[in-house]
Amino acid sequence: MSTIKRHHPGPTLCRAVEYGNLVFVAGTTADNKAADAKGQTAEILKKIDGFLKECGTDKSKILSANVWVADMNEKPLMDTAWTAWVDPNNKPVRACVEAKLGSSDTRVEIMVTAAK
Repeated sequence: MSTIKRHHPGPTLCRAVEYGNLVFVAGTTADNKAADAKGQTAEILKKIDGFLKECGTDKSKILSANVWVADMNEKPLMDTAWTAWVDPNNKPVRACVEAKLGSSDTRVEIMVTAAK
Protein backbone atom coordinates (compact mmCIF):
# COMPACT_ATOMS: atom_id res chain seq x y z
CA MET A 1 0.00 0.00 0.00
CA SER A 2 1.36 3.42 -0.93
CA THR A 3 1.91 6.00 1.74
CA ILE A 4 0.82 9.59 1.42
CA LYS A 5 3.49 12.24 1.92
CA ARG A 6 2.30 15.80 2.48
CA HIS A 7 4.52 18.85 1.89
CA HIS A 8 4.12 22.32 3.40
CA PRO A 9 0.87 21.73 5.29
CA GLY A 10 -1.06 24.85 6.16
CA PRO A 11 -4.33 25.59 7.88
CA THR A 12 -6.44 24.64 4.83
CA LEU A 13 -4.22 22.66 2.43
CA CYS A 14 -0.83 21.18 1.64
CA ARG A 15 1.23 22.75 -1.15
CA ALA A 16 2.05 19.30 -2.59
CA VAL A 17 1.05 15.70 -1.91
CA GLU A 18 2.83 12.53 -3.05
CA TYR A 19 0.94 9.28 -3.46
CA GLY A 20 2.51 6.31 -5.19
CA ASN A 21 4.14 7.56 -8.37
CA LEU A 22 2.03 10.73 -8.51
CA VAL A 23 2.60 14.26 -7.26
CA PHE A 24 -0.27 16.70 -6.84
CA VAL A 25 0.62 20.40 -6.57
CA ALA A 26 -2.07 22.64 -5.13
CA GLY A 27 -3.43 25.67 -6.90
CA THR A 28 -0.48 28.07 -6.81
CA THR A 29 -0.54 31.85 -7.08
CA ALA A 30 2.12 34.54 -7.25
CA ASP A 31 3.30 36.60 -4.30
CA ASN A 32 3.95 39.64 -6.50
CA LYS A 33 0.40 40.82 -7.04
CA ALA A 34 1.64 43.95 -8.84
CA ALA A 35 2.90 41.83 -11.76
CA ASP A 36 0.80 41.32 -14.87
CA ALA A 37 -0.49 37.89 -15.90
CA LYS A 38 2.81 37.02 -17.61
CA GLY A 39 4.86 37.97 -14.56
CA GLN A 40 2.55 36.19 -12.16
CA THR A 41 2.60 33.07 -14.34
CA ALA A 42 6.41 33.03 -14.47
CA GLU A 43 6.57 33.29 -10.68
CA ILE A 44 3.98 30.53 -10.25
CA LEU A 45 5.84 28.20 -12.60
CA LYS A 46 9.08 28.77 -10.69
CA LYS A 47 7.27 27.80 -7.48
CA ILE A 48 5.86 24.70 -9.18
CA ASP A 49 9.38 23.74 -10.31
CA GLY A 50 10.45 23.88 -6.65
CA PHE A 51 7.56 21.76 -5.39
CA LEU A 52 8.13 19.17 -8.11
CA LYS A 53 11.86 19.00 -7.36
CA GLU A 54 11.15 18.55 -3.66
CA CYS A 55 8.92 15.60 -4.58
CA GLY A 56 11.52 14.01 -6.84
CA THR A 57 10.15 14.94 -10.24
CA ASP A 58 10.16 17.80 -12.75
CA LYS A 59 8.06 19.60 -15.34
CA SER A 60 8.84 17.00 -18.03
CA LYS A 61 6.65 14.58 -16.08
CA ILE A 62 3.60 16.82 -15.63
CA LEU A 63 0.52 14.91 -16.75
CA SER A 64 -2.13 17.59 -16.40
CA ALA A 65 -2.48 21.25 -15.55
CA ASN A 66 -5.46 23.39 -14.60
CA VAL A 67 -5.03 27.11 -15.19
CA TRP A 68 -7.38 29.81 -13.98
CA VAL A 69 -7.10 33.38 -15.25
CA ALA A 70 -9.00 36.31 -13.80
CA ASP A 71 -9.67 37.74 -17.27
CA MET A 72 -9.56 35.64 -20.44
CA ASN A 73 -8.21 38.72 -22.26
CA GLU A 74 -4.99 38.10 -20.27
CA LYS A 75 -4.67 34.49 -21.46
CA PRO A 76 -2.12 35.43 -24.17
CA LEU A 77 0.14 36.92 -21.46
CA MET A 78 -0.19 33.75 -19.38
CA ASP A 79 0.45 31.62 -22.48
CA THR A 80 3.66 33.52 -23.25
CA ALA A 81 5.13 32.59 -19.86
CA TRP A 82 3.74 29.05 -20.05
CA THR A 83 5.18 28.43 -23.54
CA ALA A 84 8.63 29.68 -22.47
CA TRP A 85 8.54 27.30 -19.48
CA VAL A 86 6.80 24.08 -20.56
CA ASP A 87 8.97 21.18 -21.74
CA PRO A 88 8.36 21.30 -25.52
CA ASN A 89 8.75 17.52 -25.83
CA ASN A 90 6.52 16.64 -22.88
CA LYS A 91 3.52 18.96 -22.87
CA PRO A 92 0.76 17.96 -20.45
CA VAL A 93 -2.95 18.09 -21.05
CA ARG A 94 -4.19 21.48 -19.89
CA ALA A 95 -7.41 23.33 -19.22
CA CYS A 96 -7.63 27.10 -18.92
CA VAL A 97 -10.73 28.89 -17.72
CA GLU A 98 -11.68 32.36 -16.55
CA ALA A 99 -12.57 32.54 -12.86
CA LYS A 100 -12.95 34.98 -10.02
CA LEU A 101 -9.77 34.27 -8.02
CA GLY A 102 -8.98 34.69 -4.32
CA SER A 103 -8.15 38.40 -4.53
CA SER A 104 -8.74 41.17 -7.03
CA ASP A 105 -5.02 41.41 -7.83
CA THR A 106 -4.50 37.68 -8.41
CA ARG A 107 -4.33 37.25 -12.19
CA VAL A 108 -3.45 33.52 -12.51
CA GLU A 109 -3.64 30.29 -10.50
CA ILE A 110 -2.15 26.97 -11.66
CA MET A 111 -2.52 23.40 -10.32
CA VAL A 112 -0.59 20.41 -11.72
CA THR A 113 -0.39 16.64 -11.38
CA ALA A 114 2.87 14.92 -12.27
CA ALA A 115 4.35 11.43 -12.42
CA LYS A 116 7.55 10.62 -10.58
